[in-house]
Amino acid sequence: MRRFLFPLLAVSLALLSACNSPVQPSGPADSGFVTEYLTPVRIVCTQGPVQKADHLLEPYVGQVSTDEPGYTTFDKGGYVVLDFGKEIQGGIQIVRSMGGSKKVRFRLVLGESVSEALSSVDAPGTTATNDHAMRDMEISVPWLGVAEYGNSGFRFARLELVDGDGGDVDVVAVRAISKYRDVPYEGSFTCSDERLNQIWQTGAYTVHLCMQDYLWDGIKRDRLVWMGDMHPEIMTLNTVFGNQAVVQKSLDYVRDKTPSDDWMNGICSYSLWWIVLQHHLYQWYGDKAYLQEQQAYLKELLHTVMANLDGSRENYKEGRFIDWPSNDLPDVIHAGLQALSVRALEAGADMAAWLGDAALQQECTEAAGKLREYVPDTVGNSQAAALLSIQGMVDAEEASALILKNGPEKFTSFMGYYLLEALAKSGHYAEAMDLISAYWGRMLELGATTFWEDFNFNDAKNAGRIDEVVPEGKFDIHADGGAYCYVGLRHSFCHGWASGPTAWLSEHVLGIQPVGVGFREVRIEPHLGNLDWAEGTFPTPYGIISVRHEKQADGSVKSSVKLPKGVKRL
Repeated sequence: MRRFLFPLLAVSLALLSACNSPVQPSGPADSGFVTEYLTPVRIVCTQGPVQKADHLLEPYVGQVSTDEPGYTTFDKGGYVVLDFGKEIQGGIQIVRSMGGSKKVRFRLVLGESVSEALSSVDAPGTTATNDHAMRDMEISVPWLGVAEYGNSGFRFARLELVDGDGGDVDVVAVRAISKYRDVPYEGSFTCSDERLNQIWQTGAYTVHLCMQDYLWDGIKRDRLVWMGDMHPEIMTLNTVFGNQAVVQKSLDYVRDKTPSDDWMNGICSYSLWWIVLQHHLYQWYGDKAYLQEQQAYLKELLHTVMANLDGSRENYKEGRFIDWPSNDLPDVIHAGLQALSVRALEAGADMAAWLGDAALQQECTEAAGKLREYVPDTVGNSQAAALLSIQGMVDAEEASALILKNGPEKFTSFMGYYLLEALAKSGHYAEAMDLISAYWGRMLELGATTFWEDFNFNDAKNAGRIDEVVPEGKFDIHADGGAYCYVGLRHSFCHGWASGPTAWLSEHVLGIQPVGVGFREVRIEPHLGNLDWAEGTFPTPYGIISVRHEKQADGSVKSSVKLPKGVKRL
């Protein structure tokens, strides 16, 4: 018996040590990818000689046979437009049977809208492109075989028989190939308003699709790591998926591509957003080792920022940008850059203190204080007012009054997040939720399954749905809308920077906000507005926070909160 004593004692001591040891935060997850084959959910339309198109809605078993019981037959010039039910990132699989011509050419056109699927990049005057990803191509499909093509963002596909060696062509299946990260939705949000629930989920799904090899801005166009665009993306990603290695990978990629005396992506505000994001990450996850990896570059970049100040005013010479709709409004750009410079320098002061660099901390604090002495005019612009208000540089109530006066007509899918943040700062939670419902909800009404690069609310008044052939007399919001770099069909309909409401609803309606560094302490202050109840989950480095808030008859809110071990509620 004695020979078993020491192993048992060792196990007991190990268990005791584990129970008494402090809870350790989880590090960033590095998830792999899932590939999923999707059967189309409906036939949008057909044209020309196409027979038995509905067969393409039947599930395909994954193996072509010499004796296929069913297939769709194409003759030259015939096409079908398929709807896969939701936006995906990936391509198309086409399966041919034994029958029909052997040598054939198809045209495959992918689209985020039906209008885009019906477009051709070689049509006169078209705004359709193959920029960033091939979505319009001529392809070969083997006789009695399978071919896979495309790598883009789309929901719809047009397959048209261009040419063959005579006779018809039999197609067994056309499936979408969806590629996405295998990462669980640890955050959640549900409330008494189903429209807000759908908006939260759509924002989460939009960012999920953009989590490819790096954190992209868009999955059709802008398959790039745009630093400023990543701020709302990362806020949503943290809210839904928790600590993910793709974030650090993307931040480091842009850092390594950009000398510290230059601007990330050629835009001065994007380097400011990088500083702000480093501050956010340390607040959320408390990863000192990762912050220390940034120290040398961060110090040099902060000195570059300070070298571009003229006393109490920002004075960046190049890359002046806040948001596309303000691109022609220099006063708005100036106001936004002034506010962002204060935000970045104050974040820099915090990080310098965390890193033990007292001299840099003082430099940043003094520079930010000097900038606060001068407050630009908002010139009646919602975006300028929001960014200044968030920094406490203009009265929060006055800024909110301007935002509410301008309404959803002045929202943009990127800067809308900061307008919502400004409304929260002045306590206008109900009004903010109304604007979320109006602006992002209108995209859903038009058939969106992901949120768009930009959305002009006024264009929606007489717009057709994106999942239909646009009726005569209706505005084609994809083909005829857009501006700047996103004219017409070049416009991206899955853009991670548009996901702001997802982060905002969890932070302000569920009321979950970290305090200090590393999420060891949390403040939970729900703001239900006109909602009867709201509940959800929120990932932290120590596990999941669960909350449910219910409005009582007297207007008070009763909350039920479950915290993971290692997290304290203040």
